[in-house]
Amino acid sequence: MKRPSMECGIVLHPAGHTRSPAMHRAAHDFLGIDAAYEAHDVSPEGLADALAGFRARGLRQFAVSIPHKETIMPLLDEVDDVARRIGAVNTVTRMGDRLVGSNTDWLGGLRALEREIAIEGQRAVVLGAGGTARALIHGLWSRGCEVFVLNRTIERAERIVRELDATAAGPLEQLAELAPAILVNTTSVGMGEMRSPVPAHALPPGAVVLDAVYSPERTRLLLDAERRGCRTVGGKWMLVYQAVEQLRIWTAQLDAPPTESDLRAVTEVMARAFDEAGGLSGNASEA
Repeated sequence: MKRPSMECGIVLHPAGHTRSPAMHRAAHDFLGIDAAYEAHDVSPEGLADALAGFRARGLRQFAVSIPHKETIMPLLDEVDDVARRIGAVNTVTRMGDRLVGSNTDWLGGLRALEREIAIEGQRAVVLGAGGTARALIHGLWSRGCEVFVLNRTIERAERIVRELDATAAGPLEQLAELAPAILVNTTSVGMGEMRSPVPAHALPPGAVVLDAVYSPERTRLLLDAERRGCRTVGGKWMLVYQAVEQLRIWTAQLDAPPTESDLRAVTEVMARAFDEAGGLSGNASEA
């Protein structure tokens, strides 16, 4: 059997829930790229050895998911400035003999929000204080937003505010008084269950609400938001758009990289593949 000209994949643990292989394979087929894309279940203690194996095999590109987005950084030859600021890598590209880390989660979140709102200068609230929160905070900050970080553990939120130049930190209960134009949930609350991280009455009518949780497709938070007159964006779109940005980075090295028109079309291809893949519950940080 002919070996694909480009080997790609995703590194995560556990690997059972990932929809990334289906999405990227569909994109490769659509674009006529001869590539393989496999999921690699790598335990935290096996990450360094796995990376050495990828180097030896000549793996060209791979996505990085939970729980490796932070711990992989010192194992790479280079990490770009944005990923270093965010403190997490979700994309690794082989450039010559070097493995270079970057982050597309923040762009995925912004593109998803832009389906419903012009982001520049808005007041935004991010729920949570993990890696996905850091990516969204950076993205919103880069667009000149006021960014408030609300979290069950306020100390973690305060640390992120200091590190990423966000506006202020507070408890989840502060949401109602802030009345943001944009609300993003990056917590795992609602993953596979009909629960919301905040009460329905705290949701500001007219806001755009993005839930990074993508299963169920319409989470309790999104259902509550719709009833409050909010516009909603599911976590599916954050996952799809970050994958398109990964594809843009990875295919830039090809002799004939995809055009912008190709990448717009592949967005819908990946979205369909996401829907067809189904799978277990998860959120957008668990590509």
